[in-house]
Amino acid sequence: MGVLLNPEFWARLLSILLIDLSLAGDNALVIALAVRRLPPRQQWLGRAWGTGAAVALRLAFIALVTALLQIPLLQFAAGLALLWIAIRLVRPGASGEGHVRGGASLVEAIWIIVVADVTMSLDNVLAVAAAARGDMLLVLIGIALSLPLVVWGSGLLARLMTRHVWIIWVGGGVLGYVAGEMITDDPLVRRWLGGTADVVDDPVSIALAVGMTALGWWLARTAGPRRGAVAGA
Repeated sequence: MGVLLNPEFWARLLSILLIDLSLAGDNALVIALAVRRLPPRQQWLGRAWGTGAAVALRLAFIALVTALLQIPLLQFAAGLALLWIAIRLVRPGASGEGHVRGGASLVEAIWIIVVADVTMSLDNVLAVAAAARGDMLLVLIGIALSLPLVVWGSGLLARLMTRHVWIIWVGGGVLGYVAGEMITDDPLVRRWLGGTADVVDDPVSIALAVGMTALGWWLARTAGPRRGAVAGA
């Protein structure tokens, strides 16, 4: 009960939810494409079973990554990787999963969903493991809350993030904040920083969060006129 009264628990849970929803756009699109050739009833079964199997594997990967992040400098490297993932996320037109084929049978559709999720989920696994800081309860709750949106709102979720692009910017900001925490929390980095480690921790994370959000806004603003110019030509 004490955990549920901890403000940090809820802040990290919100971060995991935002990460899951921001990075789930491509996964949701893959699910919609994989089951599109199936009858309506089998489409629902394909979404449910395929996503369930993929989530089970993702939980195992998150537990593994959480353990690996204890290795010195690996957390620093993972933070830099997460920054690159944030940049890719906020970049306009970054998604490109339209080549995914539809399954001819329920089993094939489930297999396509599982394989695609495992292939594409490195960013999600890394970000969630970092935000949870080893708390698997947070991971379970976050995935449980975001799972219905991915299963039942596959195409809707992808369209929603296309129409309301600020969701992507916020997700990029959250990734930037988590990346900053990972970089400054690395054991060797804290040793190098010495007594200033606790002082620079929050400013670095906040700066990266604001930077990623601003980058997404700027890229969207500069990409708009270019698309219009190409269309006019």
